[in-house]
Order: sequence, then structure tokens, then C-alpha cells
Amino acid sequence: MSKSLKRVARVLQDADLPDTIFEAGPARTAELAALACGCALDQIVKSIIFCGAGSGTIRLFLTAGGNRICPEKASALAGETLGRADADLVRAVTGFAIGGVAPVGHLSPSPTWIDPRLMAFDQVWAAAGTPRHVFSIAPQALMSLADAQLADFVE
Repeated sequence: MSKSLKRVARVLQDADLPDTIFEAGPARTAELAALACGCALDQIVKSIIFCGAGSGTIRLFLTAGGNRICPEKASALAGETLGRADADLVRAVTGFAIGGVAPVGHLSPSPTWIDPRLMAFDQVWAAAGTPRHVFSIAPQALMSLADAQLADFVE
């Protein structure tokens, strides 16, 4: 088991949540993950990392698989202009490679917001630290575990 996968499993275990991690096969995109999990596209949690243009502070946005983040709304929440973080910065801050960024278990926690669309489901699926592994969780539990604030930041 990879270090990344172990970190996510530990977070779930420490929160007394069931270990629902499984190898889904290629799940690098929301579309592939939805096919692998047999769920609706919007039940896939995309973990999108942005970086503050002035501060360099990392921000995490958890959004439904079919939604796109509105840069202006995301920047307003962050209080500064945001840009997408590059792969090296994502790995350095989260410990995960792009395509496998879990919403929990980051090396360095960052301010986090969650898409209200995810709250419409009893269960959602998120990357578990690799592009091939996912886990399922109730969205309310995810919001608490990720210390995320509910906010409108999608187009």
C-alpha cells in the first residue's frame, strides 16, 4: 500500500469511519471514476487545488464531478486572485499526485470549501490518494473531516 493511500486510510480510521477504500482501476478523471464506481458523475468529489497569486497560499475546493469552478467566485472566497496550482506544488503541499488528490490526509492542511451539490447525495466517492483508488463517504462526514465550509463557487 502506498504512503498516500495509507494516509487516507489512517484519516478514515482515526475518525472511526469505515474503510471503504477500493481499487477502482483508472479513475484519474471524474468521468472515469463515476464509471468505475457505478455512480452519477456529480457523486464524484473533485479535489481542486488553487494557489493565491499574491500570498502563495494553497486553497482546496471540493466540487461535484460535473461542475466547474468559477475562478471569480473562488477568488472572492479566498480574498485574493487564485490560479491553478502546478503539479509540483500540489504534490509538495498535499502529498498526492494530480489525478489522485484526496480531500483529506494532506501533508499541509489548507482552507477548504465544499460544493453544495455534493450534499444532495447520501454517498459520494473521492480519490483515496492515488489515481486508481477511491473511497465512499457521506457528504456531511466529508465536510466535517475536511474541515470544509459550504460555499457557492461553481459556474
